[in-house]
Amino acid sequence: MQGNISYDDVVFSVADILKRSETSLPHDVINALRTAKANESSPVAREQLEAILKNIDIASRKNIPICQDTGILIFFVDIGREARLDFNLEEAIAEGVRLATEKIPLRPNAVDPISRNNSGNNIGDGIPDIKYDLTEGNGIKITVAPKGAGSENMSTLKMLNPTETGEIRRFVLETVLKAGGKPCPPIVVGVGIGGSFDKAARLAKLALLEDTGKMDELERSILDDINSLGIGPMGLGGDTTALAVHVKKAFCHTASLPVAVNIQCWANRHASVTLGDGE
Repeated sequence: MQGNISYDDVVFSVADILKRSETSLPHDVINALRTAKANESSPVAREQLEAILKNIDIASRKNIPICQDTGILIFFVDIGREARLDFNLEEAIAEGVRLATEKIPLRPNAVDPISRNNSGNNIGDGIPDIKYDLTEGNGIKITVAPKGAGSENMSTLKMLNPTETGEIRRFVLETVLKAGGKPCPPIVVGVGIGGSFDKAARLAKLALLEDTGKMDELERSILDDINSLGIGPMGLGGDTTALAVHVKKAFCHTASLPVAVNIQCWANRHASVTLGDGE
């Protein structure tokens, strides 16, 4: 059925997934943290992981944000080619953000980059950040991924020479090593390779949505190298500096090799809702 998605559907669904993403974590992330605790050899690191898991449990039971930094709000929207919307989707998403900021509540994080004036409702020029993609069908899927500043500030991008493919792993490791305990490890590392200057960064952020427990040989190899750094949970040392590494690639110009590393803290928050498609 076409045209069966309303403005209010989007507003309340966005508010709902924001509440879910801010007060609970996906099962794969929780499982990765539990596995890390079970395998951790450092008593101090195990204590940190235990505190993280207790924090997650309390937030879920009391319906309160997992972290005081409720992040800048990033949305990924898949729109079915046959979907028909008779309202402004961007305005509906923004209204959902306003509602969630008031009701959950969320910390107002959106500020003018120069004056630093806070909008007070997590809405402003270009924020929330919404990325659109066309898919099959007549529905829309909305995913929110709140991104805290502590991890985002440690993310990097470098334009390598096309002959420097062997430097990609070194660049990822140097980024994580320089970040140390600042992004609240154990982290999840998204790597974007190829595309253009901005495409690589978008790939790296999108990679953070992948299932934490599913990695290919390259990703697991980089993860092992990262964990050998010994930074550990909260930067206090240990076996678990990262929970997962995910790599996304795109073809690029023959004369360039963009590489982006987007770091996420242990609270790898995201949630989705699908509207339409026969509902």
